[in-house]
Parts: sequence; structure tokens; C-alpha cells
Amino acid sequence: MRFAEAGLIMHEAAERFLAEFGGLYVNVHGPGISVARTPFEFDPELLIGEEDRFTAWSEEIGRHIFPLGELDEGRHDLGIDEFSEIYLVDRWAATFGRMPQAMENLVLGVKPRRLTG
Repeated sequence: MRFAEAGLIMHEAAERFLAEFGGLYVNVHGPGISVARTPFEFDPELLIGEEDRFTAWSEEIGRHIFPLGELDEGRHDLGIDEFSEIYLVDRWAATFGRMPQAMENLVLGVKPRRLTG
């Protein structure tokens, strides 16, 4: 995987998550609990070329965020840290919380908590 060449090493939490959910596409739409529900896909290959963004946010928050896939048809990136916390990664970062609550938040349309930016 090209991520290792950019210094993004797949940690154990990412390995476990992708073994279970890798390749999953969830096609949800409509009103959610606090934001609209939007489709998401767990395929790290969709994020090749975004390595710098994940490296920068990892350094910013002091966690190792590994690329997971896309939210809202590529509008936002998704990543996971070594504690199984799921992040929205963009020009800003937000957390959906730790698994399994993070998955529930994605499906039900719970607004992620903005970290900074």
C-alpha cells in the first residue's frame, strides 16, 4: 500500500476495522439525528493522494490516523486512530467517537464533534 511510503503505517485498530468492514458501502440518505445521513464507504484506496492530510492531522491531534474511506460521496475523508476512534478528515477534523458508537453515529446521522480548524 502506498500509505506506508508516506509514513502512514496501518496500526492494529485499522487492521481489525478493515478486516471486518473493508469494502463496505452504506447508502444512507435523508434526515438524521443532528445532521443529514450521507453515504460512506470503507476503502482506503479511495484516499491515495491524501496522505499529507492524514499525516498533518495525526501530528495536530497527537494520534495516528490511518485512512479508511470516504463520507458523502468523497466530500470528506474518514480515518481511524489507534484507539478505534473514527474521524472526519478535511481542512478541519472532527470525531464520530470510538467504535462501535462511531458506526452508529455515521449510520444515524449524528454530527461529529469538531476538534479544531
